[in-house]
Amino acid sequence: MSAGLFGLLDDVAVLAKMAAASIDDVGAAAGRASAKAAGVVVDDTAVTPQYVHGVAARREIPIIKQIAKGSLRNKLLFILPAALVLSQFLPWALTPILMAGGTYLSFEGVEKIWERIAGSHHEEESANSGQMSEEQERALIAGAIRTDFILSAEIMVISLNEVADEGFWARLAILAFVAVVITIAVYGVVGLIVKMDDLGLALAQRKSAFSQRFGRFLVDAMPALLSIISVVGVAAMLWVGGHIILNGVDELGWHWPHDVIHHLEEAVHHAVPGVGAALAWLVNTVASAIVGLLVGAVVVAVMHLLPSRRQHAGH
Repeated sequence: MSAGLFGLLDDVAVLAKMAAASIDDVGAAAGRASAKAAGVVVDDTAVTPQYVHGVAARREIPIIKQIAKGSLRNKLLFILPAALVLSQFLPWALTPILMAGGTYLSFEGVEKIWERIAGSHHEEESANSGQMSEEQERALIAGAIRTDFILSAEIMVISLNEVADEGFWARLAILAFVAVVITIAVYGVVGLIVKMDDLGLALAQRKSAFSQRFGRFLVDAMPALLSIISVVGVAAMLWVGGHIILNGVDELGWHWPHDVIHHLEEAVHHAVPGVGAALAWLVNTVASAIVGLLVGAVVVAVMHLLPSRRQHAGH
């Protein structure tokens, strides 16, 4: 009896170790998947604060919560099931879909650059100096959730591509984990960003000279922080979009662009001891961003410049 019991306990211990190892593998895969989607995450973080620009301060956090709930619903109820079905029955379609997403990211990045150059950058403004009706607020939230759907789809497909070789249940666990963690991270950071000026104003009204200085610093830093996030978001879109396209064309059989960049990375890596690895990464990043810039420029030309020329020709 005791021998059988000890044998059973030993089997349980082995299963527990296997389960722990599986959890570790899932955690590591989830970490890789989340990191690969970083460019879209930065863009998501940069875009969302614009939706509460000009909104009454007391409504900022409630609106962000509603957008966050919609984002999580997008990922878990719509995108996750579709991604799992796709990976299970049409895995070959992942590369073209990723490349389409990379092209979209590149287009978005170049379009933001074009808007700044052309001076046609439009910002959403609330209808009544921060006073919004319930209907206007619902429309604003719905618009933000629609935009989030595109970005969330990119995050989930990029993440899925990183774990496509895992089993079905592992993929389900990893993608659900990525969906929850990234949503919390993005909208948590967005909440901190939009309330930073309010925190600064509160600190500036305290008696402490240090609190007043720090509060004024937070208020003054807010525009610069939003500008930095915007620039980083554009750079991340071009880098991630270009990297996805490069990997995609390599997987589809057009190897030379990827090979050229890889050989250049190797040359830099071995030529500069100590910092060669960092420089090799920088070479890959810059090359990917250039590819994203070129591809995005072509799409922007097709979407904006050519229609404008046809309109002028018609007149």
